[in-house]
Amino acid sequence: MVMRVLILWLLLFSPAFAQTPLAGTQRLDTTVDFADALMDGAHLYIERQIAQAQTARQRHWRRDLSSPAAYRASIEPNRARLLRMIGAVDPRLPVRMERFGDDAGPALVAETASYRVYQVRWPVLEGVFSEGLLLEPVGKPVAAAVAIPDADQTPEQFAGLAPGIEPARQFARRLAESGCLVIVPALIDRSSRYSGRPDIRLTDQPHREWIYRQAFQMGRHIIGYEVQKVQSAIDWLAQRHAGLPVALAGYGEGGLIAFYAAAVDTRVSATLVSGYFRSRELVWTEPIYRNLWGLLAEFGDAEIASLIAPSALIVEHAPEPEFRSMKGDLSTPYFEEVEAEFRRIATLVPDSFQRRHLVRDSTAALNALLGSLRIGLAEPRPPGKLRGSSSTERQRTLVKQLESHVQNLVSESEQTRAAFFLHKVAPEMADTTWFTALRKPSVSADRFVEASRWYRNHLWEEVIGKFTEPLLPPNPRTRRIYDTPEYTGYDVVLDVFPELTAWGVLLLPKDLRPGERRPVVVCQHGRRGIPSDLIEDESNVYQRFAAKLAARGFVVFVPHNLYRAEERYRWLDRKANSVKASLFSFLLAQHDQILRWLAAQPFVDPARIGFYGLSYGGETAVRVPTILEGYSLSICSGDFNNWTRKVASTREAFSFMFTNEWEMPYFNMGSTFDYGELAYLMIPRPFMVERGHHDRVGRDRWVAYEYAKVRWLYTQFGLADRTEIEYFNGGHAINAHQTFDFLHKHLNWPLR
Repeated sequence: MVMRVLILWLLLFSPAFAQTPLAGTQRLDTTVDFADALMDGAHLYIERQIAQAQTARQRHWRRDLSSPAAYRASIEPNRARLLRMIGAVDPRLPVRMERFGDDAGPALVAETASYRVYQVRWPVLEGVFSEGLLLEPVGKPVAAAVAIPDADQTPEQFAGLAPGIEPARQFARRLAESGCLVIVPALIDRSSRYSGRPDIRLTDQPHREWIYRQAFQMGRHIIGYEVQKVQSAIDWLAQRHAGLPVALAGYGEGGLIAFYAAAVDTRVSATLVSGYFRSRELVWTEPIYRNLWGLLAEFGDAEIASLIAPSALIVEHAPEPEFRSMKGDLSTPYFEEVEAEFRRIATLVPDSFQRRHLVRDSTAALNALLGSLRIGLAEPRPPGKLRGSSSTERQRTLVKQLESHVQNLVSESEQTRAAFFLHKVAPEMADTTWFTALRKPSVSADRFVEASRWYRNHLWEEVIGKFTEPLLPPNPRTRRIYDTPEYTGYDVVLDVFPELTAWGVLLLPKDLRPGERRPVVVCQHGRRGIPSDLIEDESNVYQRFAAKLAARGFVVFVPHNLYRAEERYRWLDRKANSVKASLFSFLLAQHDQILRWLAAQPFVDPARIGFYGLSYGGETAVRVPTILEGYSLSICSGDFNNWTRKVASTREAFSFMFTNEWEMPYFNMGSTFDYGELAYLMIPRPFMVERGHHDRVGRDRWVAYEYAKVRWLYTQFGLADRTEIEYFNGGHAINAHQTFDFLHKHLNWPLR
């Protein structure tokens, strides 16, 4: 605090001191809060990317409009990418429709003169069933339909067997009355009763978010799971009722599921989407469980609709379900917004390829849906009387089955990652006879590094997200802010993109000689931090380690990372996800510019730039230096972990599943990279872990287990001396003992 007051006094009353820039840079003359300015610029930048996404996404499409058949074939790559995006990637099981019941809920739950209603369930994935109702006409069905209620509506309500939905919107009942065989799956709802574990912690996350957060990390999604449940119902209809046209009809969340299911499954003849369709440029304001990695980079609702062509599409503008949360709301768009997005479909798909209707009334919507199948909508009749059902137990079953499916993926993720990366780059390491023979690997470190380049690019482009806009010239602006016996310090601001800058503090040792090139240590703060925390305060977790390294003769740079303004950086990450980017997409661009600028300075040896970060800075240490090879070494402090468990496990008390860190999942990271695989990308560069035994970020056993993989691989290449782990009897803090020795050794700078 004393130092900050002194600096403020100097800036205000000693212009000669404050106005002194670093040689070769312009004078930095501003009083803005740099942390706030960087955050404001980052939000402006990503909002521009979102605004440009509709035009930019056309590069992903190669539509052949010569015929409906040619068109459908030409959009198959887009359909395949959408399937991966929603996580519908697991093979479905052979389907069978089980009618079930017990004393409390018989299999036959209702009947009318024209149809009977059964409780049913059917297998979808290993350990995952769908449950709901089957409305079976008394006579021969004229068509088949899957009617999907909103997440907070039950199949019984959608069939008119329970109160809560006005008769005109009871889609399942109206379709059954018109002679359709109707399956009504139940969706995961928005309550939070089963979100958590009584023996660890119960959370207030809606069930849909609870499943989303763990599934997203594993490359799955609540949307994909429920689309596959619909597809499995279509499998059964195709198997048992071949020849019947299949229609989908959904409202609210059910409208979303119907919309996406029709887009990925060409067996659907007609689709009704009610209470969902709109412009998606503000998808980041919707509930977080709708977050799809890179959606707007390739798809808006008009593009999704174009995947449904040449099948018919009916959109009903209806009030959306009411839902409010700290992580996104549901709101009903104005009709004009829906109409504008609907009209945009015609710019992608000729009217002659697809029958399309935009309506504002449920009866008109059902008439259009059945009319596209050449079937008339029957007059409404009194619904049947519910004899009993298991709808209360149903929700618990649905939530726990999906949770178990994801947790099995978490448990098997190490083998999945090894098959994805290590065993592809070095196949002999998957061969157990190799260990028995005690032979050295046939892949050299150089060949491993070369073969790993594809994985480094994949990590950046597909997991973290890469901004492709060229970096601006850095245009460095500086001002002197520290003058101590050991070092001089400067604020440094660099341009990155038109809206985005990078800011950090440069510390130059006083004994730096003209023309001398020294090693640099980039010191990174954690969550809520700013650069001065690493320089001024001896009492905090950073132990002034940046200042101490400068006193040892290292050039030190302390960048500001964007995870300070708590919810603002989480919303930044959320916005970025919509265009296939994340918080670390910004950090990578900023650090890329910082490295380029540092390497060009006359006092820097560009071959000796190391990185050392704590907490979120430690998270940076296994993401930024692994990708940016300008960093010659990296030290991860207070963060190294078995990251998949840390983010997605519901069986570990230290997991982010039980906290507010909702920005932590990265799509499919758990199936591609954990901290072991990230550290592999440092080879042959030195890599170190600093771990306090009492650091609640993780558990010693998981840290040790994950690090053991790193040390093992370094050793196979004869590089064991380039990796270390230091345990100390402390908590979430810099220890600065063995790590300092590591820096001196591998940056080739003598101890003083």
